[in-house]
Amino acid sequence: MNDLAPLLTPEGRALLDTVRDTAPADELAVATRLRREHPAELVSAALGQARLRQRAAVKFGAEDAGRMFFTPNGVEQSTRASVATYRAECFGAAGVRSVADLCCGIGGDAIAFARAGIRVLAVDRDPLTCAVARANADALGLADLIEVREADVTEVDTAGYDAVFVDPARRSSKRGRIFDPEAYSPPLSWAVSAALKAPLGALKIAPGIPHEAIPAEAEAEWISDSGDVKEAVLWFRPNGTPGARRAVLLPSEAGVRASPDTMLPDPEVRPVGRYLYEPDGAVIRAHLVAEVAQDLEGGLIDATIAYITADELHTTPYATAYEITDQLPFSVKKLKALLREREVGILTVKKRGSAVEPEELRRKVLPKPFGSKSATVFLTRVAGAPTMLIGAPA
Repeated sequence: MNDLAPLLTPEGRALLDTVRDTAPADELAVATRLRREHPAELVSAALGQARLRQRAAVKFGAEDAGRMFFTPNGVEQSTRASVATYRAECFGAAGVRSVADLCCGIGGDAIAFARAGIRVLAVDRDPLTCAVARANADALGLADLIEVREADVTEVDTAGYDAVFVDPARRSSKRGRIFDPEAYSPPLSWAVSAALKAPLGALKIAPGIPHEAIPAEAEAEWISDSGDVKEAVLWFRPNGTPGARRAVLLPSEAGVRASPDTMLPDPEVRPVGRYLYEPDGAVIRAHLVAEVAQDLEGGLIDATIAYITADELHTTPYATAYEITDQLPFSVKKLKALLREREVGILTVKKRGSAVEPEELRRKVLPKPFGSKSATVFLTRVAGAPTMLIGAPA
């Protein structure tokens, strides 16, 4: 898909409507039929776009995805709508009325900003990506609020905008995922300088960024959506708290936060109690396990493992609770015998601090169901020793 223009013609739009629900297995037959009346290139482009829209429905919802346009990279790298909406709400609450969205991609964040009533300058250097972002703004009725500009973001003057949002590219066609923040495009250091020039700045970064790479001036926020960590954001606010860490869980928007002077030391290690708590990934990435453990009146099962144990059941949005029934040294034979004894037919395997692959273990211990009951096994370490904890959601 190197040219979007044919899909924006009446013929292209009609074809998109025709093929929108085409299943992958039916593509060849549909393409053969449609090529009798339409150019082959246009039919291929429409089917490719329909496939991208189907994939994008997970991020953008079926209604929006069915009207938007995508590139393969755009589907993979764009911000999930729920996360973009949350961020736009944060900008709006801070009084932002205009934002320079640098490295805008296909416009996922720009759309959320505009829907929050914020005027957007969306900038990207790739011509096709800009064409897609412009088409998306038009398709969703937001063209009056979104100006798409094809340019090198390092050469764009952002003076006069209330905020700057930068989403540097963290993948390359040659090396794949980029882990060094200075290898981002543009580099993190440049993005930080751009953010600091604005009244409010925010940078989207990889959630696995080392904490030592986070600029001292920034507040860092990790965001999960329905239990999956989606991204991290560095905030530069006029009245912020440099060095603060925050974990936000969507869709509830529950958040746990600590500033440099309130961060707790690592929790104590204690014997496994009746309950095991698995903290949300955003909590772990933000290094806020100690704050959650304090609320749960719990400790760690191992100094290097982010599992919290406690004797009482507590309700918390920041961790999933399991009731532990058995604690065994790691042994495939013992686990298989226990599952047979308990008539387990459905086994969930989780691991943290173990080299064993869950699927491999499941095949060994449960080659065929022993019954209709379910169980969860945690492959982990307890006080340094390889251990299996067996239980079920509390």
